[in-house]
Amino acid sequence: KLDDGATREILAAIRSAGPSDIAGLVVDVINRGVSPQSIWDGLFAGSGELLMRQPGIVGLHTLTTSNALRYAYDNTSNDELRRWLLLQNASFLTMFREAMKSRGNIGAANIAELTPAELPAGAEGLEAVFAAVSKDKANAARLALAYAKANPEPSEFIHRARVLTFLKGRDAHDYKFSSAVLEDYQHLSPAWRDRYLAASVFNLRGSAGGDMPIVERAKKALT
Repeated sequence: KLDDGATREILAAIRSAGPSDIAGLVVDVINRGVSPQSIWDGLFAGSGELLMRQPGIVGLHTLTTSNALRYAYDNTSNDELRRWLLLQNASFLTMFREAMKSRGNIGAANIAELTPAELPAGAEGLEAVFAAVSKDKANAARLALAYAKANPEPSEFIHRARVLTFLKGRDAHDYKFSSAVLEDYQHLSPAWRDRYLAASVFNLRGSAGGDMPIVERAKKALT
């Protein structure tokens, strides 16, 4: 059965537990009859929260790793392997958290406590989100949460995020990160997917600044 309380248990463990401890918790939750979906909700939400707490190379890999392991989970029929993938994902996230400590301060952002900001309606609201991404990611996350709540199928948000990645992405991480998070939005339960999408702005490209030189060259070639 789906169990939001179990999701929150997993999320709390990602903040403080060790690799073996959180794996043990996953086993306990499964043995209680909780759906694996509730565990995945906690893992994806925890990945997003780690990125919020310390944007950067380690934080973004919490989401791309979870994406890869979920893909493997969905594409094997071997039940034992599926169980191992759940345990590995949970343990990896706590190891990423520890790796962050060598890179500086880890913030106190809490994805479950993120609140939506006031947002203009329609296209103006969407542009406000991505303008904020370039200058204030914490506020951009609150704006993105408001947008997602007002647009249960945020296809325009996803399209805009992809276009900005193509125009302004600087390296492979921009591409693989955006591909992972925009794909995984649909893998979360409705109660958590909007918060996950909001957390993604901590590593998405904003609308400010110039386009990549190759984009400018292409524009000139086509005019």
